[in-house]
Amino acid sequence: MSKTLACRCEDVTLRDLDDAIERGYDDIESLKRYTGFGTGWCQGKWCLALCARRLVERGGSVALPFTPRPPIHPIALGQLAGLATVAHDDEKAGKAPH
Repeated sequence: MSKTLACRCEDVTLRDLDDAIERGYDDIESLKRYTGFGTGWCQGKWCLALCARRLVERGGSVALPFTPRPPIHPIALGQLAGLATVAHDDEKAGKAPH
């Protein structure tokens, strides 16, 4: 079975989009929130038009605006992975999680 990507950044396939639309996510914003397309590095610059077209072809609406939410500051995955160590150390010290 082939995998046709709709969003390369977040690994969202056309099948993912179709499944979400069938579940009732029939506007561009709810489709984005459910599948995650448009939330990666490109913030929808590559995938928005394709996903919007697919949504309209399946009877959905693109009347509401698409709201990209870029990170305030780029963060490396290593920094995110390090948060587990901080949480573990806090737990051992009896500190409440933040």
